[in-house]
Amino acid sequence: MNEIISKFFDNRKEAWIKKNLKSSMEEDEVLELHEKCAIEFSRQVWLPNASKRAGQISMATHPCTFSHPSARKNKNGYVTSIIANVEKSNDGFFRTGNVEVQRDALGNAAALDVHKFLTLLMPDGKQLIEHIQEESQLAISLLTINTKSYEELRDEFLAMVSTSTESVTSSKIKQVYFPVKEGYHQLSILTNSGMIFELRKRLNKIRFGEDEEEKEFLKMLRNSKRNNEFSEDGYREIYNLTTIAYGGTKPQNISVLNSQNGGKAQLLYSMPPVLDKREIYFPKTDFFKNSMSIWDFKETFFALDRIYKTDYNNINIREGRDYRYGEIIDKIIDKMWAIRNVSKEQYYEKNSKLKHHQKIWLHDKYEEEREKNDEWLEKIMKEISSS
Repeated sequence: MNEIISKFFDNRKEAWIKKNLKSSMEEDEVLELHEKCAIEFSRQVWLPNASKRAGQISMATHPCTFSHPSARKNKNGYVTSIIANVEKSNDGFFRTGNVEVQRDALGNAAALDVHKFLTLLMPDGKQLIEHIQEESQLAISLLTINTKSYEELRDEFLAMVSTSTESVTSSKIKQVYFPVKEGYHQLSILTNSGMIFELRKRLNKIRFGEDEEEKEFLKMLRNSKRNNEFSEDGYREIYNLTTIAYGGTKPQNISVLNSQNGGKAQLLYSMPPVLDKREIYFPKTDFFKNSMSIWDFKETFFALDRIYKTDYNNINIREGRDYRYGEIIDKIIDKMWAIRNVSKEQYYEKNSKLKHHQKIWLHDKYEEEREKNDEWLEKIMKEISSS
């Protein structure tokens, strides 16, 4: 028998003996128990028993029980088990097929030993269930026993990966009506559990390391940081993680992978970015229309209006008028500097309808041209006087 399969049976025997062995047993009772164990886990007895239970568990890439623990069965029977065989593609999407993950399974928790048996990884990298599907020499040798025919055993074991020809869903699964042409297509939204727990595995590897040596090293680095001590080495950290639980106190009722991970998965922080509120906007068509408002000069214009309505004229009146003119120019210059500060990040050549002389005045990209001639300045002065 294959070494990996032999080890599986040895572990099962050891666990069974440990469970049933009592300290009060006599020597002959212990021997009898070991004999019973050997018979119980012999291929002739265990394989027929396991094959009958194989149909109680369904392999799936998208178990329905992640939507609701009771979603697997409804009045129409069992919900169709989904096994998505999607080819890997270099399309840049985080999707089924592009990440190598372990298949999940759901069903009767009492048949988990059968699932473990059929998913044993053989030396060639294939699972035992794949060998049974392909009818390899390993599978034929394993399933050829005198208590049940090879064909019966194979068919019963393959029930774990078989899918129904008709699609059965459940009202407990999230339903979405997706628009298509003149109608709608009803979709049942399912969870790719393999990807969920692959994410947890990768996060744990980053945060806590892969082996004991790495775990201790990362623990030491975190202690150094906590104590504000210098270290030449660094480590990676993932912030704002959220832990989500499936199945409560009975994670095995959801799926095999969920049970193996204690019913806990982690979600990455997925919130829209917080955008800085812009106080200054680079003008799109005209500086004086887009960036300046008459209300910016309200007090100055009221003051000038009072000066213009004064009946007499002297140096104080003229100085007051010039002071208010200076206020207008200062506000225009202040706004110009504010726009220059945001010009690099906000200006887009393709979308801009700004006149060229205003571009020279407002964007640092044209600084050299701004210094070489004053034609642009004359145009700006005319616009200020006519605005």
